[in-house]
Amino acid sequence: MAGYSYLRPRKSVTLTVLLGALIVYSVLPLTWMLFSITKTQPELLSSFGLWFSGPFALFDNLGQVVTHDDGIFLRWFANTLIYVVVGAGGATILATAAGYGLAKYRFRGRNVVFASILGAIAVPGTALAVPTFLLFSQVGLTNTMWAIILPSLVSPFGLYLMWVFSAEAVPTELLEAARVDGAGEWRTFFTISLRLLAPGIVTVALFAIVATWNNYFLPLIMLNDQDLYPLTLGLYQWLADASGIGAQPVFNLVITGSFLTVVPIVIAFLVLQRYWQSGLSAGSVKA
Repeated sequence: MAGYSYLRPRKSVTLTVLLGALIVYSVLPLTWMLFSITKTQPELLSSFGLWFSGPFALFDNLGQVVTHDDGIFLRWFANTLIYVVVGAGGATILATAAGYGLAKYRFRGRNVVFASILGAIAVPGTALAVPTFLLFSQVGLTNTMWAIILPSLVSPFGLYLMWVFSAEAVPTELLEAARVDGAGEWRTFFTISLRLLAPGIVTVALFAIVATWNNYFLPLIMLNDQDLYPLTLGLYQWLADASGIGAQPVFNLVITGSFLTVVPIVIAFLVLQRYWQSGLSAGSVKA
């Protein structure tokens, strides 16, 4: 019993306080948003931010968001879905295929590829934005959806994550047994490996979805047509238009639109959370 008591983790007051402060720091902006979306424009500017005030205007704000400026918010939402489905979906597929191939096959130049991936992870995306813009401008792809989709297909971190996950999640002996039984490489991948890789695939997909959904800087330099804007850039445009001299403030619509932007990501995280946790822990302990 003494040994058991010794092995039990001791509570840290300092760590508890720090975690509590982190929780408050993370939840406070969301709490402010939930109260703010229920207020009218005048009440939003004159009332206390962390409580209700005035008439309950949530449904009026929602209606104004989807109808303001000829309903362009719905266009921005549809654009964001296209960028996520094609860009993040394609990045997940490419990362899965490449990571699995690098983990389970030996070929000349494999170490060079590994070093290149690590180098690509270390380079921030903002550093590549301007060279990407110059390259796309030469081939006429700026101010098109492809200017957002094509860069989103490249996910060095997702590829590296699938590489590490595939090396641990798919036993080489299982693949060899399938080959002995006469199964081809494609059949082995789709019938055996893909099921074992499901937690890692979901993890990479979640990271890619969040990155593409929150993408702001790349659309900012690539797009000048409002009909092609994603939600992030569109809401910023509303905020900028409402802040000019003589402009009509629509901060209540910006905040309500921001809330509608956050909801799909929260839902995706809650639905995929158990797969995400499994994907992060897989491969961390090796027998």
